[in-house]
Amino acid sequence: MATSAIHQTEHQITVAAEPAAVYAVLADAGAWPAVFPPTVHVEVLAHDDRQERVRIWATANGKPKSWTSRREFDRERWRIRFRQEVPAHPVAAMGGEWIVEPGGDGSTRVRLTHDFRAVGGDSASVSWIANAVDRNSESELAALRRAVETPGRLMAFEDSVRVRGDAADAYAFLYRSDLWHERLTHVAAITVTEETPGLQAMDMETRSRDGSTHTTSSVRVCFPEHLIVYKQLRTPPLLSLHAGRWTVRPDGDGAVVTSAHTVAIADDAVTAVLGPDGTVAQARELARKALSGNSMLTLSAAKEYAESRRRTASV
Repeated sequence: MATSAIHQTEHQITVAAEPAAVYAVLADAGAWPAVFPPTVHVEVLAHDDRQERVRIWATANGKPKSWTSRREFDRERWRIRFRQEVPAHPVAAMGGEWIVEPGGDGSTRVRLTHDFRAVGGDSASVSWIANAVDRNSESELAALRRAVETPGRLMAFEDSVRVRGDAADAYAFLYRSDLWHERLTHVAAITVTEETPGLQAMDMETRSRDGSTHTTSSVRVCFPEHLIVYKQLRTPPLLSLHAGRWTVRPDGDGAVVTSAHTVAIADDAVTAVLGPDGTVAQARELARKALSGNSMLTLSAAKEYAESRRRTASV
């Protein structure tokens, strides 16, 4: 059987920070959803000082994908090699390296290399993979520079409710987001596709208290029956990042359901949304109030759904 050709790429960027700070962000794969736009979720399967295995859920050319990779750390030379163990179609093989190099003036050059083979080696698959690598690499390098050069940009918060019902029913309400437009007053319209079980692409039109609407696009990774993590690929105008998770934890005869958010304000949109006197602090407060308000509407509805199911079962 003929082996398809190996293709190689390299992308680079200069960051105004010391190499150690840059390397620390690259080494912490679990935090990547809050750093890299394509990354939705990372699960660290095994880890020690020299290497780790991770499962990654991310987008490639806008489509949700998942794969498992092994990463090898060279901390002395500030390098991280990676190789996909279980690639996602149409990738037959994929690997590469993060190379962090001192710039001599307090800056750092970061090079990101890839080598890949396409299933079957056909030109359409090669082009699709090459485009995905180019888009994700450029996006990740720009995001890496932003994360290192502007620390403290993230804001995290959460809301919880106690449910006197079954955890499985609370989870089912959150999982069946395709029914939210029927069940939640702030959801005007929603479309959910799930080509791979547990991996959902969701477009949602959300209604604000003033009657206006905005549309978001998200990828959700669902882990029955306790966790749903998501990443917005299309955010409201005021946000440059919104990642979150729904957690369902059994507790005594019921459950605790939590909605957690990690967000970053789009600084260049503050005055456009809030007016010429608007500030980042005001934008952060507005974002927290709006997201917490919608979360509590959803949490309250999930609570009522699970509790009503228990009441019906008891009768």
